[in-house]
Amino acid sequence: MATNDEYTKQQLANLGNRIKSLRKEKGFSNYEQFAFTHEIGRAQYGRYENGEDLRFSSLLKVLQAFDISLAEFFSEGFEQEGEKK
Repeated sequence: MATNDEYTKQQLANLGNRIKSLRKEKGFSNYEQFAFTHEIGRAQYGRYENGEDLRFSSLLKVLQAFDISLAEFFSEGFEQEGEKK
């Protein structure tokens, strides 16, 4: 699957939105402070929230900072309109 197809773009946007939502739920209004507190590169973390592609190991580090599992992370925010389950 090409990284520039619409499905991939949508899922990366969903990923960024989910990460941003979880950060705010943890009480961090500023992404830079969250990144600093959890020893994640500020610029790189900002790209994650903007829906840019990331490595699986980077996603795991972010989820560890949120203290949630992969299953919990992907349980919300990834449904696409008209998508069959």
